[in-house]
Amino acid sequence: MGVIVFEINELVLNGFPRVDRDRVSEAFQRELTRLLHVAPPNLESGRTVDVVSLPALPPATSSRRLGEMLARAVHDGVTRA
Repeated sequence: MGVIVFEINELVLNGFPRVDRDRVSEAFQRELTRLLHVAPPNLESGRTVDVVSLPALPPATSSRRLGEMLARAVHDGVTRA
């Protein structure tokens, strides 16, 4: 498998007043790495995929759970591309 690089320019979390961004980031990275190992996307070399928007998420989610949900949404976006 080749190298997959994700570049996230900005992530805005509206409606999550008590979110711990470090926990969100840690959970996001861990879950996305796991998903990419379990189900890697079928991307051609040099191809890029833009994931512009993510689905609405429940506002009462913990920081860890939010990071996992974001990772799944990104993974779904790149595997459907």
